[in-house]
Amino acid sequence: MLEPLRQGLPPLDPAAVSNAASCALPARYEAVREARQFTRRTLDQWNAGDRFDDVCLVVSELVTNALRHALPASAPRTGEQGPPVRLHLLRWTERLVCAVRDPSRDSPVARDPDDCSAESGRGLFLVDSFSDSWGWQPLSGTLHGKVVWALFRLQPAE
Repeated sequence: MLEPLRQGLPPLDPAAVSNAASCALPARYEAVREARQFTRRTLDQWNAGDRFDDVCLVVSELVTNALRHALPASAPRTGEQGPPVRLHLLRWTERLVCAVRDPSRDSPVARDPDDCSAESGRGLFLVDSFSDSWGWQPLSGTLHGKVVWALFRLQPAE
């Protein structure tokens, strides 16, 4: 169900983006709350608040994974250096993409969601369950790391 993990975004015309917003997130766990608040404000501005619960859950999981797994153990958790994680929200007429950029090139690893005794490890299963599709892509050029994204279909405007 979770394969293939490495895939690019489905074909979406970048020129057709109707809205875009992003925020830098520091290397501290409070950044997950900041990401949810940013998502709430942004979706409300875009009149897409009806998808907030699903989008917020996915944003929380993606940001948590970036903070927990994509930062080197030696990375300061105080945010004193530049923010290492960035949340991007992009909206097309009937689609919304949440993308989280982090400095690691390691692929996301989906764990077995049936392990009921595990206290963590179900994040990508939740992302897969609540979004319409998701994937990840390594960054190229002068950028280092990867982007993990999730796509949501939106109801057409009436």
